[in-house]
Amino acid sequence: MEVDGVAKADYWKVIDQCYLCDVCYMTKCPYVPPHPWNVDFPHTMLRGKAIKFRAGETAFRDRLLTSTDRVGRLATIPVVVQAVNWANRNGAARAVMDKALGVAAEAALPPYDARRFRDSVAPSVAWPVRDGERTRGKVALFATCYVNYNEPGIGHDLVKVLEHNQVPYKVVEKEACCGMPKLELGDLASVEKLKDINIPALVRLARAGYAILTAVPSCTLMFKLELPLLFPDDEDVRAVADAMVDPFEYLVLRDRDGLLRRDFTRPLGKVSYHIPCHSRVQNVGQKTREVLEWLPGTDVSTIERCAGHDGTWGVKREFYAISMKIGKPVFRQMAASAPDYIASDCPIAGRRIAEGIDALGEPRGRKEHPITLVRYAYGLD
Repeated sequence: MEVDGVAKADYWKVIDQCYLCDVCYMTKCPYVPPHPWNVDFPHTMLRGKAIKFRAGETAFRDRLLTSTDRVGRLATIPVVVQAVNWANRNGAARAVMDKALGVAAEAALPPYDARRFRDSVAPSVAWPVRDGERTRGKVALFATCYVNYNEPGIGHDLVKVLEHNQVPYKVVEKEACCGMPKLELGDLASVEKLKDINIPALVRLARAGYAILTAVPSCTLMFKLELPLLFPDDEDVRAVADAMVDPFEYLVLRDRDGLLRRDFTRPLGKVSYHIPCHSRVQNVGQKTREVLEWLPGTDVSTIERCAGHDGTWGVKREFYAISMKIGKPVFRQMAASAPDYIASDCPIAGRRIAEGIDALGEPRGRKEHPITLVRYAYGLD
């Protein structure tokens, strides 16, 4: 009866401070299935967020920050992109953003890139399709908003790794945001609209025998788990979920099929690798760590703990300090080995970790995405 002593007005504090990492469901809560109580705390919090959104109690800032395609298309216009990146680094401009929008002036924001991934990716060589026992032999790339607008280099590095292994690929013909930012806001109507844009293009590829890869774990999770939960009777959603694969899960399974090259030529030294929450929730094991440990002359230390950022939550004025406090043990552990590289499958978590290590005054290695480290190890330009 402990909950009876909590004022109902305080329930909303819990809902607002839950950023849907889902780790409580995976590792902490004793009442998940097969327990008869069948508690799913993250999705209970999601219901609260949806009620709040439907009641019109969501701030303009939150609706803006989660409109990733709209903001990304505007911010990556030539000339505009330079102004946006300048403002994101300028103390006076950030103070205005803090006061007017509630975006914490101290929080590091990702840069935008005028050369969007979808517009700049090279077409695939027509390699023969080699299906394995565990893997499809051709790949469709769902770019994701972050890779498309912020760090297209991650997508290009994934393409280079696929090319090196003679895996034919194509970019999904039509793409919108996966819907995870809107889901975390409780805007379920927008999630459905984005689903209706993405699924028709993706299901054609799934049924044509493509494995579908994204380089951002939250997007993979959205298609593999969240959309099937929201739309359990949609056969197209289920077909896409079945074809959706984490890039490192794909590489490991490709290796088990005897179809992956291991001709690595470049040692990487010490790598501090962070497993993001949305990778853990996919229940595929530590596939990225496994690949990194293949690399010769590379010592991998693995940190399996939440970095506290989670999309837009960690840049909000009211949550920034809490976010940094949650992430502090990760920052310390990532820096402890004096690594040559720090890496996380989640590029946003990687950026927060770099920010946190710098705030501690500790030396750190270069921040790179794990797929970039694999490209380095292959010796690819």
